[in-house]
Amino acid sequence: MADKISDYEKFRAEMNEEILGCGHLGMKRFFALDHQAYEPGALPAKTKELLGLVASAVLRCDDCITYHLQQCAQKGWKRDEVIDALNVALIVGGSITIPHVRRAFARMREIDGLKG
Repeated sequence: MADKISDYEKFRAEMNEEILGCGHLGMKRFFALDHQAYEPGALPAKTKELLGLVASAVLRCDDCITYHLQQCAQKGWKRDEVIDALNVALIVGGSITIPHVRRAFARMREIDGLKG
């Protein structure tokens, strides 16, 4: 991939700080809701991250795929488990998701715990 994961992380952190600092209540509430959705509940946080990865691939959001790949690695998912989940995303999303699955595999090369 052209950009490095460190560039992604830096940009994400800077922009999140600016967004959360803008003072818009609706944006703050949405960010809080997003964070809370991945907290443990009836499903463990680990499972929710894998679900987030599949949804992100189906919705074709490369930034979200990167984020959820990082979270999956931190939560202890193994490469073969993530690949199996990406297969589900491919089946659900169809051939239009192939470029995003490619980029997911490229990102896994950079993420400790998911490297091949």
